Amino acid sequence: MKAGTDLDMCSLGYLNTLEQAVADGLVAESDIDKACRRILEAKYRLGLFDNPYKYCSKSPEEVNKIIFNRKYRDLSRKMAAETFVLLKNAPVSEKPLLPLKKSGKIALIGPLADARENLTGSWIWPVPKHCKYKSLREAMEETLKGKAELLYAQGCNLCSDPQLQEDVQASYILRGDNEKMNEEALQIAEQADIIVCAMGEGKDFSGEDHSMVNISMPDTQLDLLKKLKETGKPIILLNFSGRPTVMKWEEENIPAIMNVWFPGTEGADAICDVIFGDKSPCGRLTVSMPQHVGQEPLYYNQLPTGRPVGEGADKFVLWKSNYLDVRNDALFPFGYGLSYTSFNYGEMDVDTDEDSVTVSVDVTNSGDCDGYEVVQCYIHDIACRYSRPIKELKGFERVFLKKGETKKIHIKLSKEDLSFYDSEGNLIFEPGEFDIMIGANSRDLQSKRILMK
Repeated sequence: MKAGTDLDMCSLGYLNTLEQAVADGLVAESDIDKACRRILEAKYRLGLFDNPYKYCSKSPEEVNKIIFNRKYRDLSRKMAAETFVLLKNAPVSEKPLLPLKKSGKIALIGPLADARENLTGSWIWPVPKHCKYKSLREAMEETLKGKAELLYAQGCNLCSDPQLQEDVQASYILRGDNEKMNEEALQIAEQADIIVCAMGEGKDFSGEDHSMVNISMPDTQLDLLKKLKETGKPIILLNFSGRPTVMKWEEENIPAIMNVWFPGTEGADAICDVIFGDKSPCGRLTVSMPQHVGQEPLYYNQLPTGRPVGEGADKFVLWKSNYLDVRNDALFPFGYGLSYTSFNYGEMDVDTDEDSVTVSVDVTNSGDCDGYEVVQCYIHDIACRYSRPIKELKGFERVFLKKGETKKIHIKLSKEDLSFYDSEGNLIFEPGEFDIMIGANSRDLQSKRILMK
């Protein structure tokens, strides 16, 4: 209450304890009056005094004008396409698998391929029935109409445990005989030139009141993916998730992987935009994808250890801070993401003055198509009264480069960017040495050490 929290919901703290807090002199009635006044003012400004059910009783036509109109849907489609993170795109027949051509026979397989409701993720307002949006299957059929043949099979259950599927409220994904669904998927896979797998987590596998210790692909789906690999057909995995997931086997065995998260009502069309090359993937990871769940919590800005191994070390070193069975680092690091083109970085320059640091680097689009690169700048405070993270993202710039184009990128850091908060909440700058790093993600960086006074 004292900190300005005007509304308390599920903790029931205000309902059960606020009266006693007033009696004990911890909170004044005037504090409660201020909180009530601010909430009532917000309702007044929204027009709820005149109409408590404002926006709730309109006709479908009026609703479409406000929330589900073409302008906003087009914007949602554009935004969704920019969130997808291309994690792997290995060559197949000497060329990267993605983007796909709109030709031949394409098999779309997976329990999330025709699961419209799964696209929106958890904690959404129920979508009115007239606000229909496409499943991935429907969007691909529309995209490929008259150009290529789309074959479809659900392929497997969402997971083997029916109780788990019930707990995550995924009744919109049909359950059936898993073995028969596998057989159907393998039959259409044999007919296809390429396989697109829509797999991963149900939208309520994570989120409020939903946690799981297993962050690998659900068992039935991974089993099917392994069977599909045995066909020898090239596979693209579209991984749906709302959190970091383990994709160690997938990274080692599947040639193309794109994380599509839960992309929203226009996500199906956005996925088609990217996998068929109308847009180039440009999303970057805001999390670190682990090699194994045992690495969690895993984050790039960890504190240093007294006995570190070299970054990316792939062999166990006795008496050092490392695992026996996996490397310390992430499978896919924070900030990571590929494009349909490639980028080369020149040597970084660092200029300092009394109050700031400017980092400059030439970035060249060295690939065969236009695309976006996200240039990222990290720092490390070498010596400080408090232990500081080994890396901290302090700036980035998203730049569009045409094929063959080079641009010089400048990222300016202030002394505030080099500062830290002490235990009393004060922002402190300590003169000394800093490592300044720049690159495409938190792993692939070049570094220079500077002295700031």
